[in-house]
Amino acid sequence: MIALVPAVALVLLVSGLALAYVIGASAVLAFVAVDKTRYLAILPQQIFSKIDVFALMSMPLFILTGEIMNRGGVTRVLIDLSMALVGRLRGGLGHVNIMTSVFFAGISGSAVADAAALSNTLVPAMRERGYSETYAGAVTAASSIIGPIVPPSIILIFYGALMQTSVTALFLAGILPGLLLAAALFAVNAYYAWRDDHPRMAKGETPPLLPTIVRSAPALFLPIIIVGGIVFGWMTPTEAAAIAVIAAAFAGSFYEGLSISGLLACLKRTAMLSGSIFMIITAVAALGHLGALERLPEAISATVTSLGLGPVEYMIAMNLIFILAGMVLDVPVALALLVPLLAPVALAQGADPVHLGIVICFNLCVGLVSPPLGGALLVVSTVTKTNYWRLARAVIPFVLVEIVVLAILIAVPAISLTIPRAFGLVGAS
Repeated sequence: MIALVPAVALVLLVSGLALAYVIGASAVLAFVAVDKTRYLAILPQQIFSKIDVFALMSMPLFILTGEIMNRGGVTRVLIDLSMALVGRLRGGLGHVNIMTSVFFAGISGSAVADAAALSNTLVPAMRERGYSETYAGAVTAASSIIGPIVPPSIILIFYGALMQTSVTALFLAGILPGLLLAAALFAVNAYYAWRDDHPRMAKGETPPLLPTIVRSAPALFLPIIIVGGIVFGWMTPTEAAAIAVIAAAFAGSFYEGLSISGLLACLKRTAMLSGSIFMIITAVAALGHLGALERLPEAISATVTSLGLGPVEYMIAMNLIFILAGMVLDVPVALALLVPLLAPVALAQGADPVHLGIVICFNLCVGLVSPPLGGALLVVSTVTKTNYWRLARAVIPFVLVEIVVLAILIAVPAISLTIPRAFGLVGAS
């Protein structure tokens, strides 16, 4: 009877039912299939224990911060700053695209939000300057995944809550991997700029540097408030998120002003995104409860032992699973489904939980720009009205480079752990 569960799940998914409902219904059916229905009585307690996590309170606040900043005119300011810094290089607008994603990463923490914002602004500008439509969309999608790596990151908060890992340590651990990813994307863009003779911006087209830096100060000050306040112990991530909402509202008022209707739209969007994430957590909690009853983590650990997989081999196998999952599942779904099953085995083999979190989240973010169902790719394709499969082909070189960066992060844990170790948040090597 258990074989019917995936079949029913597939039918429900094809019918268009929301993924959270598909997972939840499949979980309940699985309880029936394995004759564990008596344990459904304590399912509400299990669900509430998964969402009653202090760190998760910061997630809706960071989502709201990003929404306010996106609607408050910050996009234009950060693009101007990027143009002033790198616009006059060969392939300048491609570099601007990547640099803006780095600045955006410290504000929104969402790849999809960054991809949507830059698709509306920079992709049309790149087309006008002679870049191909597919290349402009590809560099926008590829650079958008910097957002979930550099703090504040919504998915790092999610991972921290799932694995009871310090969100502060995860935030600090994401800084160098995010910058390494940006450097790799700059290198790819520079190569294509040289190969295809992409234009550089003329002196009169770039804004003056010093006035632009001054004007962008309120936007740049926001990541300093968030990360600095958390790192130096002045506030918890949740308190920093609340302060960030207030600071974002002031910054939005400083630039273009935020109307009451705009603020209501931000609140509505935040409620929808947060609600969808918590619904997924709820559904996966039911599945996780059954997995614990059936001792699935122990079974996976026994299988790894029987196959003779050491820490390196298991890490490689786990990353292959996460890459495949990231291609077809939303990041929160893949995190909630796979991390509780696969991560404990890696931790038992000596992996650092902070380093493991960065590797897993980076891995799943690569899935956001990988066909067949890359979320960031779908957003860029929709906003720019570019053929999805042509865009998917154009982004493949960037994805390959991102996989190389992932391999470097796996091989060199110090890249992730140096900064949190310096602040005493992880043990010495």
